[in-house]
Amino acid sequence: MARGRKYPPELRERAVKTVLESGRPIAQVARDLDVHKESLRNWVRLAEADAGTRSDVLNTVERDRMRLLEREVKELRRQNEILKAASVFFAKELDGTPRR
Repeated sequence: MARGRKYPPELRERAVKTVLESGRPIAQVARDLDVHKESLRNWVRLAEADAGTRSDVLNTVERDRMRLLEREVKELRRQNEILKAASVFFAKELDGTPRR
């Protein structure tokens, strides 16, 4: 899957400010600034969440926290699988039945 281009933070800020202050449609502002309209729509939603005017979208702090917790859960699950495999190995060693 191809990754889209990364827009500079200054352009993102200017685009969001333009949408919020001018009242113009997102698609029109996106076309004027040569930005994909869905990218701009996401930026506006995030800016509104950060400002506290939207509650249906996670703000930046919440997104960062969620990302951190997901990473931690992934690591803990990996460690748990290692511990399960080790316990099976040692249980087989200690069961006392002769091997062929």
